Amino acid sequence: MTKYSQLIKTLEELDLLKTKSYLPEFLDKNKKNSDFLISSLEYILSLEVEDKKRRISENLIRTAAFPFRKTLDDFDFSFNDSIDKDYIMDLATLRFIEDKKNILFLGNPGVGKTHLAVSLGIKATQYKYSVYFTTCHQLISKLNKAQKENRIDKQLQHFAQYKVLIIDEIGYLPIDRQGANLFFQLISKRYGKKSTIITTNMTFGAWGDVFNDNILASAILDRLLDQAYVVKIVGESYRTKYLAVNKKSAG
Repeated sequence: MTKYSQLIKTLEELDLLKTKSYLPEFLDKNKKNSDFLISSLEYILSLEVEDKKRRISENLIRTAAFPFRKTLDDFDFSFNDSIDKDYIMDLATLRFIEDKKNILFLGNPGVGKTHLAVSLGIKATQYKYSVYFTTCHQLISKLNKAQKENRIDKQLQHFAQYKVLIIDEIGYLPIDRQGANLFFQLISKRYGKKSTIITTNMTFGAWGDVFNDNILASAILDRLLDQAYVVKIVGESYRTKYLAVNKKSAG
């Protein structure tokens, strides 16, 4: 791509169509300095493009309601050999979003499931994908409340709209029958259309206990696991290991 075509592309990206229409005449009048002018304009406008991307990403991050801001650069892959860094970095290409596939992180508390889920969510906002983070308990509470107030269709549509929905901590708290049914409806709405990232400390075989219904749990898993990426993380809690190492060092 030539410098001029890149400048035209940048002007279009910034929606500066009037400036774009004036550009040929302006350069014709300044032919001696045209190369310098094109390079200078492209450099200045590229800074504006980067700032625009940053502001869009910042707005998407605020909307996403992440519990913290941690990227994959902050993740310590060395603490647990069961985590395949190359596999995670492949997920970070965000192909799963375009392919409308899900990601399920399984493992004991403290092994990094939420960190990885949030990191992928933050990466998605940087490419203008809409993301929302919620714990399973918060999600079920909101769905049950909406059902009670006769606005469940609107609430389901709200959660169904996001390109990436992160549902954290499935299995930490029991789910009542109504909540389980509403959860199934939401997953069905997103099935084959949007990507959902799940973190759970429960094996799939135990989801019948989580949702108080084996058949319903199987139906939910059937939709979540269809061409999904499953990341199983084994080992002890990073926090527990970190505290033990620090305690040993201090001793």
